[in-house]
Amino acid sequence: MTQRVRKAVFPVAGLGTRFLPATKAMPKEMLPIVDKPLIQYAVEEAREAGIEEFIFVTGRAKTAIEDHFDHSFELEQTLRERGKTEALNSVTNWMPSPGHISYTRQQRPLGLGHAVWCARNFIGDEPFAVLLADDLMQGQPGCLKQMVDAFEQVGGNVVAVEDVPRDQTNRYGILNVKSDDGRLAEARGLVEKPDPAVAPSTLSIVGRYILHPSVLDHLDRQEAGIGGEIQLTDSMAMTIGKVPFHGLRFTGRRFDCGSKVGFLEANLAFALDRDDLRDRMRALLDTYT
Repeated sequence: MTQRVRKAVFPVAGLGTRFLPATKAMPKEMLPIVDKPLIQYAVEEAREAGIEEFIFVTGRAKTAIEDHFDHSFELEQTLRERGKTEALNSVTNWMPSPGHISYTRQQRPLGLGHAVWCARNFIGDEPFAVLLADDLMQGQPGCLKQMVDAFEQVGGNVVAVEDVPRDQTNRYGILNVKSDDGRLAEARGLVEKPDPAVAPSTLSIVGRYILHPSVLDHLDRQEAGIGGEIQLTDSMAMTIGKVPFHGLRFTGRRFDCGSKVGFLEANLAFALDRDDLRDRMRALLDTYT
């Protein structure tokens, strides 16, 4: 019987240089999609999937994230006194309960694998999820919930995947596919950012992972990979053959909010998905076409 996935790691220590000057004083994970920051979407996705413990790997100048996941008593009292129930609910209803959020620092920018390794004492010896807030997922049920359901069937490591153009394989971790039923692809290997000419497939990992705790044993070695960073992909690859490894083509859409175009597209898509904004957004778009 596979252990239930109860914990999720959110690596949020990055500098967000692609969004300067907006991210000079504000964490990139706090950039809003319509009226909600990226990191809140990721946490809500995790809660829907049954996650109970939320582990943030932060860095300097990231205190806005901690403040966001805390009560603002003056604001809440003001909204309560003014009878603004809907606004009050919008800042309180989604927060995890006290004691279910932990913070640790990634003191040096040594890569995603290093960020996950920094959370090792909170993770312990159980499967865990990793969510990258830059990759915003839209779908019902959420991407991580779909992955948890798949994990309960196959165990091991499960990652979200999608096919990318071959000339973009050098931007992603790419699966070397053993078998593929169109939804779940079993991997025999994994390559970080391969040149398109030698990429084993075009099936790329995108910002959601459910990982076997043995990944942490390999991260303990602190071995640098491509770019001189400690790559999470390298440690995942070392578990193949010891535990199952599958990529899930999730139902929904992914927006790369680490890029300006992807961020703008996500704002548009999420606004068009809302009953209170859809008609006005369509009318506004008509003025630009």
